[in-house]
Amino acid sequence: MKIPDSKSQYVFCRFAFTLSLLLHCDLAGRAEDAPQSRSYVNQLQRLESPAPLLADYPDYIAPVSDLTRYEAPLLVNDPNANLSVRAWRWSYNARGIIEMPNRLDAKATAVVMVHPWGIDDGQGWRSPEPAGCADFCTPAKNHLAGKHTKEVISPFLSLLRTDVSCVVYSLPGKEDEIRRKLYRSVRGRPTKDATEIGKRELHEKLNNFKYEGEPVPEQLMISANQPVIDYFKQFPGLDPGPKFNNAGFWDLPIPVTSDVDVHPDDVVIYDAEGYALLRDFLKAQGVRHVLLTGYATDMCFCKTTAGFENLSQDFNVFLVGDATLATFPANAKPNHATNAAISFASLNQLVTQVSWVQLDSQGK
Repeated sequence: MKIPDSKSQYVFCRFAFTLSLLLHCDLAGRAEDAPQSRSYVNQLQRLESPAPLLADYPDYIAPVSDLTRYEAPLLVNDPNANLSVRAWRWSYNARGIIEMPNRLDAKATAVVMVHPWGIDDGQGWRSPEPAGCADFCTPAKNHLAGKHTKEVISPFLSLLRTDVSCVVYSLPGKEDEIRRKLYRSVRGRPTKDATEIGKRELHEKLNNFKYEGEPVPEQLMISANQPVIDYFKQFPGLDPGPKFNNAGFWDLPIPVTSDVDVHPDDVVIYDAEGYALLRDFLKAQGVRHVLLTGYATDMCFCKTTAGFENLSQDFNVFLVGDATLATFPANAKPNHATNAAISFASLNQLVTQVSWVQLDSQGK
């Protein structure tokens, strides 16, 4: 082994010192820029005789009530907090419901409404007859969802709109020329003149479509050995395709439901354009928290572009449990289906309710 001379040792030591100094400065800078962490004391206090959760709208969601309920310490605690959001989750390991207060900065909060489809609401897009399916899949169920939107979600949006960072709606497809004129998007906002043109174009486009498909089949060919399999292959419980809806139905520009008043500052995003676009837009607005509303709890609410499976990767998400409806096949009301979907989601999501979301000014 060759022993380096003194000059080589000097150069090597100077290099090592400089590298160490640069590394130390870089780490110090990163530590300074990084948000401060805190130790969360996960201390659970048993609640005695608590009132049922989500009990304000029993026709839309059956109240949640378990034998064991706990109170946990404050979780989200923003420095400039002005929005109180009490929330809960379920834990099998804790063997009960865990509730906790949260204090949010409203300007770092977005309210997102998943799939407020304007179906059977007078704008022109409607369920094809005699057997077509869209949204909650029958005109009667769509009207019930519209009633829920008008009674629960629309007032919630109006209450928070001027204080939160933004109100966002998600719709299927991509931004088309008609909806570009109607709604603000991540790319910009239309002028008043463009909006009026868009309304006329939407009315013409939607009302010129033939909302008619085939009737329910009157005769099926079934085998002797597998009649059940053959039966459901030919007559499934849900077929939203061209057979019953007519070709081109899903290519129409689906509007935001008329049961909410869309403000010019509200933003519409489109599923087919991907989650990254929504994520980056929200982050650019300074959003860290999301209050999630919309439809349907068991499907689009969790799995589409603005669903909680995406958003909870990057934001503090609160599911507003009574501002959503699950699909409810074979039932006249959605309350038990919504309860089941929200309860399952609470394993890994925080759930709040409309009456638990309060601006400081409300309490004054």
